[in-house]
Amino acid sequence: MYTAQKTRKENIAEYILYLWQLEDLLRALQFSPEAIYAKLVKPLGLPEEQKQEVFLWYMDIVNLLREEGKEQQGHLEHTLHLIADLNNLHNQLMVLPVGAEYRRLYARVAPELPALKAKLKDPEISDVELFFRALYSVVLLRIQEAGKHGDAVKGSGTAATGNPQTAADKDADVSAAPGSTADSGKARQKYIDDVLTLISPVVAELATVFRKVERGEVDLFGNAPNGDRHAAAAPEQGAQASSGAQDGPRPAAVAPEGKNSRNSGTGSAS
Repeated sequence: MYTAQKTRKENIAEYILYLWQLEDLLRALQFSPEAIYAKLVKPLGLPEEQKQEVFLWYMDIVNLLREEGKEQQGHLEHTLHLIADLNNLHNQLMVLPVGAEYRRLYARVAPELPALKAKLKDPEISDVELFFRALYSVVLLRIQEAGKHGDAVKGSGTAATGNPQTAADKDADVSAAPGSTADSGKARQKYIDDVLTLISPVVAELATVFRKVERGEVDLFGNAPNGDRHAAAAPEQGAQASSGAQDGPRPAAVAPEGKNSRNSGTGSAS
């Protein structure tokens, strides 16, 4: 739970991707308490009291997925509320004078959005949710590639790292590339490069503004403190996390502000 607590404070985008990957990892373990403890808790080497705390937190996530009817696929409502908050902020930055940098980054990816929405067959999806679906599909592709090279645990796809792609087909659809194996491989790599080059910087900028707004460092109707170039209206507050998440897979698909995201990569299950 410590990793998610820290990530939630520092980077809302990485926090959402972290929880999405955790959802699929728990599914890959078939929600088995024994497997969760053996694969996710025991290797941490924590004192017994902390191990129990972490284990109970994982089981809380399992229970939430079951309560929301998302045993097979789908994402926790908590993460979807946060994406709605980010989309609200996105809409504000698209019209506010202080959103100039965000609009510059968004303009680079805007021409690609209709094609991505067409792949998902969901023309009503918000731009921000589409960004996260694309980023997470890259996480899944990276996990898949790691498995091909023998880095993933061998088995039926329900081992320690698991293969979350089977439980996240809806997210993976955005990266589907038809054609021969060679053509598909090239198309897949181009897709990954495009996501990391075009979408990742937009989400990174959005997450940076979101963090500053939450910390009260910027205000829509006031001056940005210390000459900060970011200023935006506070996003509507979605459901707050009931707790953090323990050390585990940490996606890094969102590049730091001001850096090219092509080499930032996406994390995979460890």
